Amino acid sequence: MDIVLARTFLEIVAAGNFVGAARRLNVTQSTISMRARSLEQQLGRPLFIRNKTGTLLTPAGQQFLRYATSLIKVWEEARQQVAIPPGYRASLVVGGQYSLWDRLMLKWLPAMERRAPDVALRAEVGMPARLMREMAEGIIDIGVMYRPQLRPGLKVERLFDDELVLVSTDSSTGPQLDSRYVFIDWGPEFCAAHAITYPDYTNPGVTLSLGALGLAYVLENRRAGYFPKRVVRSHLDRGRLHLVEEAPVFPYPAYVIYDLGLEQDLIDVAIDEMRKIARAVEESSTDREVLGFDFPRAESGHAAKAV
Repeated sequence: MDIVLARTFLEIVAAGNFVGAARRLNVTQSTISMRARSLEQQLGRPLFIRNKTGTLLTPAGQQFLRYATSLIKVWEEARQQVAIPPGYRASLVVGGQYSLWDRLMLKWLPAMERRAPDVALRAEVGMPARLMREMAEGIIDIGVMYRPQLRPGLKVERLFDDELVLVSTDSSTGPQLDSRYVFIDWGPEFCAAHAITYPDYTNPGVTLSLGALGLAYVLENRRAGYFPKRVVRSHLDRGRLHLVEEAPVFPYPAYVIYDLGLEQDLIDVAIDEMRKIARAVEESSTDREVLGFDFPRAESGHAAKAV
C-alpha cells in the first residue's frame, strides 16, 4: 500500500476534516479527497463518515487506525536505518519545542556528539502537537516540550520546572493587564488558569500562539506578555525586559518524551545527557531571592496575592 495514503489517513483523523488535513500536508482538498477514495477502494470498505461538523471514522476506519499508525512507524524506522550515514552505527531523531532550544537542546546536541560519536543526530523544531504526532508515528525518537500528551509506547519524564512570568519592556508596568498586554497561548492549562486569574480580561487585542514569535513581537513593539522565566532571563539581565513584580506566576514544567522501542543503550546515553543539561539549567537559573524579586504564584487556578 502507498505509504502516502496511510499518512493522509492519519492527518484526516488528527485534523478532524479534509480541509485541515490539506492544510497540514500543504496540498489541495481535492488531493486529500482523491487519496481517501483511493484508500477506501484498496481496502474495499468506507473509512470516513462526512458531515457538516467534520469527518468521523466508520467501524472499518477505527480498525484501520492502529494499522496505519504501525505502518508509518515501521516505514520511518526502516527509512532511518537504511539512511544511517557511513561510519555511524545508529541514528537518532530529536524534536524540541521552539522555546526549549535555547540553553537546553543547543547544549544537548554537542554533548551527545562527544558522548556518542558513532550516532548520527537529526534535530527537528516544532510545536507540541506536531512533535507528539510524529513521535506516535515513529518519525521522532525523543521529544522535549512543555505540554506532552500520554501515548502508548512513549515514556514521559519531567526534566525541570519553569515558570511563566509577566514581563514588559516598560519598567513602570503594573500587574493589571492593559492595552499593551499581548496574550501568548501557552496551552490549555495556562489559558484556563489565566482566565481564572484575570476574569475581567476577556478580550485581548493581540493573541499569538507561538512563544518565540511572541517574544520578538513584545521586544519590537514595546509590549508586555507572559513567557517562561528561563527564556527571558537574558533579556531581564540586559534590561531589555522588566519583571512585573506583583503579577501572578504560573508553573510551566518541561518534559522529555522518548520511544520505549529504542535501543536501551541509546536511550540511556541520550536521556542521561538530557538530565545533565536540565540539571545545569536549573542550577544556573537565578532564584527569586537572587533576582531581588519575590514572585507571587498562581496556584490551583486562583490569583496570587502580592507579597
